[in-house]
Amino acid sequence: MSNQGHPTTTGPDPERHDVTTIPDLTAASTSDRRIKSFRSIPSPDTIRSELPLTARRAVSVQDDRDEIADILAGRDDRLLVVVGPCSVHDPVAALDYARRLAPLAKDYADRLKIVMRVYFEKPRTTVGWKGLINDPGMDGTFDVERGLRMARSLLLDIIDLGLPVGCEFLEPTSPQYIADTVAWGAIGARTTESQVHRQLASGLSMPIGFKNGTDGNVQVAIDGVKAAAAQHVFFGVDDFGHGSVVETAGNDDCHVILRGGTGGPNFDADSIATAVDALAKSSLPQRVMIDCSHANSGKDHVRQAEVADELADAIRSHRQAGETVPISGVMLESFLEPGAQSSDARPLTYGQSVTDKCMGWEASVAVLATLAQS
Repeated sequence: MSNQGHPTTTGPDPERHDVTTIPDLTAASTSDRRIKSFRSIPSPDTIRSELPLTARRAVSVQDDRDEIADILAGRDDRLLVVVGPCSVHDPVAALDYARRLAPLAKDYADRLKIVMRVYFEKPRTTVGWKGLINDPGMDGTFDVERGLRMARSLLLDIIDLGLPVGCEFLEPTSPQYIADTVAWGAIGARTTESQVHRQLASGLSMPIGFKNGTDGNVQVAIDGVKAAAAQHVFFGVDDFGHGSVVETAGNDDCHVILRGGTGGPNFDADSIATAVDALAKSSLPQRVMIDCSHANSGKDHVRQAEVADELADAIRSHRQAGETVPISGVMLESFLEPGAQSSDARPLTYGQSVTDKCMGWEASVAVLATLAQS
């Protein structure tokens, strides 16, 4: 056969590499070329067996989940309040906070359902400390095994105080280690459009809040709620850490969280009405949770308390007018000390956030009282 019109194999072609110069690439040499190492970690079953959710704890978690679901659906007219540190970096301070919060949760139980915010994973806009599970020593050692045990142990201690806990789920694998203890969960603004996280939410056993996008887009959160209610099949891991095909039944207890966006806050009456109208068009419960932090307060911890006060006034007005309250819950970033500090600071100020600025304890007590009165 003539090779006319085809490159010759008898001499070098300036437009391509000679085949004899291409190295013998094997599967091993083409995979993981940017991976420095793999490190095995204990399976979810192993960690859960070491730090078990006892029968009493399990009953408490399930009761809390049911109550939260009823509030979100409008079957319970209390207000859901998720309050606590932006992120947990010091379990001792977090437990100190929980011991102070537990009596207030009991005192206001007829009006508020208080859930402690206990976030262990932090999404970053670029880079930075990713949370207690990822780097518990905050020193770049990334002792994930220790972080998983610290996180689960803290959750169990808080449950023993009578407080339900809420977590943001960022990594698709980590919920296998802690989700049995969690009464309420969140999908953050950066991941609310993620198919992986929508699938994850469809299989989680607790109510899940989807935040609007970082640009303020609420429809992506509504779409997330609808997607999570559907059945899904996807890749995951089982209790023993084995790669698996996961099939879910769908989660009907998901809801929207308004947290503002690059265009500004969205907790005002018009923004809430617009969100509720969009929920109605999607045949979803016409109620929203409001995040008083993030773009709704410009990440100003002082302004956050003011936002909560404005929401309390709105709730009171709806009730006095005999109207359905479209606000099912609020979220507050709160810790022992106001403001925030750098995660690189040494020594660290006890009880102060190392991520977003938080209200201090005294301001938090005042806000909870105002919300209860509304």
